[in-house]
Amino acid sequence: MMKQKLPLKKPITFNEKLQWLKLYDKNSIYSILVDKVAVRDYISKNFDENLLFPLLGVWKNPNEINYDELPNQFVLKCNHDSGSVIVCRDKEKLDKEYVKRYFDERLKREYFYYWRERPYKYVEPKILAEKYMADEHGELTDYKFMCFDGYVDNVMVCVDRHTGNTKFYFFNKDWQLKKYNKSSLSLPDDFKIEKPALMDEMFEIASRLSKGFPFVRIDLYCVNNKIYFGEYTFYPQGGYDANILPEADIALGNLIKI
Repeated sequence: MMKQKLPLKKPITFNEKLQWLKLYDKNSIYSILVDKVAVRDYISKNFDENLLFPLLGVWKNPNEINYDELPNQFVLKCNHDSGSVIVCRDKEKLDKEYVKRYFDERLKREYFYYWRERPYKYVEPKILAEKYMADEHGELTDYKFMCFDGYVDNVMVCVDRHTGNTKFYFFNKDWQLKKYNKSSLSLPDDFKIEKPALMDEMFEIASRLSKGFPFVRIDLYCVNNKIYFGEYTFYPQGGYDANILPEADIALGNLIKI
């Protein structure tokens, strides 16, 4: 994938160490944390249930979904993979046959075999529905925190998803731009976007959620001045992120202690 030899005996870069962690870090709790249903109990018991998006239902197949019990707007997603999401903004216009075909296919996906991410191998596929959430602009901005056993190096802010041209900006806790990806090379060193009011609190939450793990990306959201948990991601891009700059790949790799 990266067209380079993988030095498993002495990995150095971020991507190399993610491959090492896939093979040798076999903490069984990871399967709970990547399960979008099971992780809710973990967050509720160990941190704060108020971090969770309101849950509307969980089903083993799309035939079980009772749309009459759902509000006009909601989000459907799979618990066992990445990216299997349908956002419903108007239930009257929802193509339920498409939803059925979509999740029939997605529930059959064995996500482990895509990138050999061990935790997904032990997750029972399900569908869950969560409350539809958006900010005052009708968007839901992702804040993805790169965490190393409680130390949060940076947050990747994902903006303009609705345009189909998503932009990714990395900032440290002092809200200074980190030139970690290729697109950042064209930005001035003092580039800024508006810092969200609760960003410092999000850094603290990400730190608490990540303690005990050599690396994990903690995804959070902030909607109407309230912070919500998104998910745990242990191997971003499967450990094959070709957009990360070589110097960033080394710098982030140095933060993973194996």
